[in-house]
Amino acid sequence: MAAPSGEPLETLEDMIVRAAETTAAHVRSAKAAIGGVIFGQEQVLERALITVLSGGHALLVGVPGLAKTKLVETMGIVLGLDARRIQFTPDLMPSDILGTEVLEESAGGRRNFRFISGPVFAQLLMADEINRASPRTQSALLQAMQEQHVTVAGVRHDLPKPFHVLATQNPLEQEGTYPLPEAQLDRFLMQIDVDYPDREAERRILFDTTGAEENRPKAAMSADDLISAQRLVRRLPVGESVVEAILSLVRSARPGPEGGDAAKLIAWGPGPRASQALMLAVRARALLEGRLAPSVDDVVELAGPVLKHRMALTFAARADGETVDGVVGRLKTRIG
Repeated sequence: MAAPSGEPLETLEDMIVRAAETTAAHVRSAKAAIGGVIFGQEQVLERALITVLSGGHALLVGVPGLAKTKLVETMGIVLGLDARRIQFTPDLMPSDILGTEVLEESAGGRRNFRFISGPVFAQLLMADEINRASPRTQSALLQAMQEQHVTVAGVRHDLPKPFHVLATQNPLEQEGTYPLPEAQLDRFLMQIDVDYPDREAERRILFDTTGAEENRPKAAMSADDLISAQRLVRRLPVGESVVEAILSLVRSARPGPEGGDAAKLIAWGPGPRASQALMLAVRARALLEGRLAPSVDDVVELAGPVLKHRMALTFAARADGETVDGVVGRLKTRIG
């Protein structure tokens, strides 16, 4: 079939390929713009972008001072999102996050309630040191993350789109922390461990951040561009071998016969939400690298951040020195 001009009509597959190439170019330029400000954290940056492209939330775990807050601030500017930050403290209340109603009196003497939105009404929210707040406040935020809306005084208020939370968490051995319950950890698409930069990256940090001029990020995408990219991620095809790898990996991370010897070390493992998260994450990684379909290598690469916060080892396994990272690494060898 040809167009009136004599040229063949563009097929649906060609349209998807062209959209994927354009979107991938936008995403790569955004990654480069963020990388020009955040040094020595390439893997952290990539996984944070994968999380946002997948439409999910991420938990950044690391000691203070490793540019976690700077990363979220920079991502907000580069991706064109309305970004806000909440510093979690033990006395923070749910209303401090969600918002509250205040009683107002009009000029005619009539009184009514007006809702004042809290900082959760943002497109990219930085929840700094989330495990320093009380469980009640943590659950208020995590419910908003899951439901995409808040209810105050019986009235529903929808959160803006897109809506992403990048929460930072201090290691639990530090004082004054409340560990997140397992059901709330499951709301995060992946856990991103933030480690110390290497020597050369830290040298660059010294010169680029203590001089008279500092690198400032520039917008490379808009909120609409990001929403289009998220839709495209869900349309990328996934081969049967990748689907089988995801199923085998997630199911082997649970107690039971499918995990073999490693299953004996696991007290509880990931549910179907982990399979969904991995399915989206591998597609987003493929798009970020300019590929039109994910591979089994993507599953292996993202298995750790998607699974580690959704698993726990038995007391006996921990006593023997086993770690979740070690068990996940053992399970990855079965599909890689």
